[in-house]
Amino acid sequence: MTEFTPLLSFAGGLLIGLAAVLLMAFWGRIAGMSAIVIGVFPPLASDWAWRAAFLVGAIGAPALLALSGYQASFSVPIPLSALIVGGLVTGLGVTFGSGCTSGHGVCGMARLSPRSIAATASFMAGAFATVFLVRHVF
Repeated sequence: MTEFTPLLSFAGGLLIGLAAVLLMAFWGRIAGMSAIVIGVFPPLASDWAWRAAFLVGAIGAPALLALSGYQASFSVPIPLSALIVGGLVTGLGVTFGSGCTSGHGVCGMARLSPRSIAATASFMAGAFATVFLVRHVF
């Protein structure tokens, strides 16, 4: 079971929002993780350096937190095969949805993009349906 951590969750949300605002302010780019990741794999995007720096920060900050002695308490009661299938299905959704939840949900909705609002609403509806089916039907 995952712990209820409203203050840490709020702080994390603030940091994600701050990172998205700073990326838009200084680089004019949207903090959509799928597009950022794609740009650091060959063929490299012309602006790969900021993408790599963003990913180093996204991976490095939790790593530093772990090295400081903080231990997050969570469990993943799902088989590895199901996680892999879920990742592949998510990748397909990112492709067909023209972006990921971070790009649409955090950045697109902040810009009042109708496409992002519709995409985020569909993500949320899918998540609600999945949780209901997994917990109450299967």
